[in-house]
Amino acid sequence: METYIDIYLNTDGEKASIIEKKLKDMGLKTTIGEHDYMYDWGKIVDWSEVITLIDKIQTNLKGSGAILKFKTVR
Repeated sequence: METYIDIYLNTDGEKASIIEKKLKDMGLKTTIGEHDYMYDWGKIVDWSEVITLIDKIQTNLKGSGAILKFKTVR
C-alpha cells in the first residue's frame, strides 16, 4: 500500500524546505507527478494504521500553514 500526500503552502507559513525536511524525517519520499510525497507501507495495512500516520503528519506540521490532502491505495 501507498499513501500519497499533496501539500498546499501558505505564503505566511513555513518555507517549503522546512516542511520537506519534516516529511522526509518521517520516512516520506518526494515524488514527481500527480502527488508531492509518498509513504510506502511495504505491506497491506488496516485503516487505523493509516489514520495514525496522518495524525503524526498533522502533529508534525501543526502551525506550518500547510493544507494537506491524503490518498491511500493498495
